[in-house]
Order: sequence, then C-alpha cells, then structure tokens
Amino acid sequence: MHEHRTDATVSGDGSVTVTGLPFRAGETVEVIVVSNPSPSSNVSRRPLAGSVQRYDAPFDSAVDPSDWEAEA
Repeated sequence: MHEHRTDATVSGDGSVTVTGLPFRAGETVEVIVVSNPSPSSNVSRRPLAGSVQRYDAPFDSAVDPSDWEAEA
C-alpha cells in the first residue's frame, strides 16, 4: 500500500480538491479526511505525555526498605 499525504483547504461549498496524486488513473484509493489542529492548539496541556522512551526497573521502589519500619 502506498500512502500520499498533502494539505488542502475546504472550500465554501464544503468540498476539497486534491490534484497531483501519485496514482494511476482508474486506481481505487481510500480517502480519509482529518482536520489539522490550529496553530494555537499545538500547545499541549500535557507536555510530557509520550516522552518516556523506556523504564528502568519500573516496579522497584526508590525508598529504602528500612524507611518503612515503624518506630515504637
């Protein structure tokens, strides 16, 4: 499957015209239309989301076991 991405602007009548596609005439293609976020919405409310690449020992405790002992 070959994928081609391009940007287009929706016209006043709600249509989009895409030209210059790299496919043969008569070839069947799937069309999916997704809106691009506006520039002002690019600021993430969760700037660290998805930033972790790996966890080193995610279930190990960073607390010394002796710190959990109750004093009488």
